Amino acid sequence: MAKRKARQAYDEFTNVEAMHLYIIPEELPEGPYGAPVGKEEPVVNKTTEWKEGQRTYSAFNYVNKDLHAGLPRKYPNHHPPHDK
Repeated sequence: MAKRKARQAYDEFTNVEAMHLYIIPEELPEGPYGAPVGKEEPVVNKTTEWKEGQRTYSAFNYVNKDLHAGLPRKYPNHHPPHDK
């Protein structure tokens, strides 16, 4: 029998990697509307341990940072981008 070819290295697509690294907020983190469960406890944004590279989405950043890398914002008195 002929030997099989060596397997090539496998990498995830960029969007799949981002899906695993970015944490989205829960729609109703404290439970269904009007639920008495956890009424006196503060809402937490993550119940499991943080993995390396994980972070939350921000409404104040560019969605696709690769397209905007190194470009300044073109608005007077703007808030600087969080590229660093």
